[in-house]
Amino acid sequence: MSNYPDVQLFIDGAWCDAAAGETIDIVNPATEDVIGKVSHARVPDLDRALAAAERGFAVWSQTGAFDRARKMRKAGELLRERADAVAAMMTAEQGKPLAQAKGEVLAGADVIDWFAEEARRTYGQVIPSRAPNVTQMTIKVPVGPVAAFTPWNFPINQVVRKLSAAVATGCSIIVKAPEETPASPAELIRCFADAGIPAGVINLVYGVPAEISEYLIPHPVIRKISFTGSTPVGKQLAALAGMHMKRATMELGGHAPVIVYDDADVEAATKAISAHKFRNAGQVCVSPTRFLVQDAVADQFLDRFTEAAKAVKVGVGTEDGVEMGPLANERRIPALEALIQDAVEHGGELATGGRRIGNKGYFFEPTVLAGVPTDARIMNEEPFGPVAIINRFNDDDEAIAEANRLPFGLAAYAFTRSAARSQQLRARVEAGMLAINHVGLALPEIPFGGIKDSGYGTEGGSEATEAYLDTRLVTQMDK
Repeated sequence: MSNYPDVQLFIDGAWCDAAAGETIDIVNPATEDVIGKVSHARVPDLDRALAAAERGFAVWSQTGAFDRARKMRKAGELLRERADAVAAMMTAEQGKPLAQAKGEVLAGADVIDWFAEEARRTYGQVIPSRAPNVTQMTIKVPVGPVAAFTPWNFPINQVVRKLSAAVATGCSIIVKAPEETPASPAELIRCFADAGIPAGVINLVYGVPAEISEYLIPHPVIRKISFTGSTPVGKQLAALAGMHMKRATMELGGHAPVIVYDDADVEAATKAISAHKFRNAGQVCVSPTRFLVQDAVADQFLDRFTEAAKAVKVGVGTEDGVEMGPLANERRIPALEALIQDAVEHGGELATGGRRIGNKGYFFEPTVLAGVPTDARIMNEEPFGPVAIINRFNDDDEAIAEANRLPFGLAAYAFTRSAARSQQLRARVEAGMLAINHVGLALPEIPFGGIKDSGYGTEGGSEATEAYLDTRLVTQMDK
């Protein structure tokens, strides 16, 4: 891609190289070609970003919510205007089809708009007092500079929620964006800068994730962290944040169950959930993975789902009609192959797929496994790829027990025409998000987050700004 940029750091309102001049190669996962370089931050760069964030917070926290919202809406407008160019960069660095990349960019603009308006309605309370001459009230104030850590699977989506919540509430932020997919989040931040956000409010760095997190999280300037990634890493960072009494939002891994009851519309369910499974090559934290299908419709569902998997057009994301691009990096291929082999060795049936496609680019076949026992690795480890496991169940209790068996609790899905079953699902399924008869997650106006080992806190809906605000009590007696 001839117009893919070399990506710099953004510190104190200026684009800059790393102090030591180090860079990291950026690889197109569809071609395995090096298409650019990203600046590699070290401690001196982080110190500059921390000092800038501290200064930026002093200015931005005193800027009124109305003015913050106005600048944010301008950033959203700029992102929409630049959507085609940003989407092309995302497809080149991440691999997803161009239409999906553009959809992610435009959805990011919607997130900006949501948070811009939500922060204008951050209300405190007047609390009735016991004495007539006492006034008791709570006020909301920004918590302070934020450190945000984001993964490569959704380069805009994962940054924009954290960035928008911080900026909307009056916080400054240092974003540690992914080295594999750096250009699209940089362009997102360029929109905020071009919209007039003051220097120091937003800072962007890239580098070794462990080095950056271990330096930023304990630093006294940082008052809150937000992390999206794997459960093992999230637990380490949450522990580090806890040691330093830092507020944390953790959006961690999942292994989403899908319960398909015998009264479901199987054709409609298959169409909706298969498209959702292979979106972004299954590299989605809420991707449906463990399909639990009631005996009476299990054969029909397996046949239809396998047909849908075989029909997915896999290829370079810029080609017409491509529905699934490559995996984002080379290490995902042997990881998936090992999980699939283990499942078959445990007695699972490989209905379709299971292999790398070609020898150039990180392409992998849409894969369906059936009848996989619960002691296989893939039934316990998130595959994070285009692999679906379809197993049978007999009664409702059996399905819900399997849905809740793992320590994860991010997303879950179900298909049923029964109001009683829907009520049972709402009460008993242990997931932060449950979608029944559709796949309507991740909209700006609804909560996005998990429970159990899938983390805590939410990055959507009306609650999302709370993690970036302190609630303070003021009680005053009038003489």
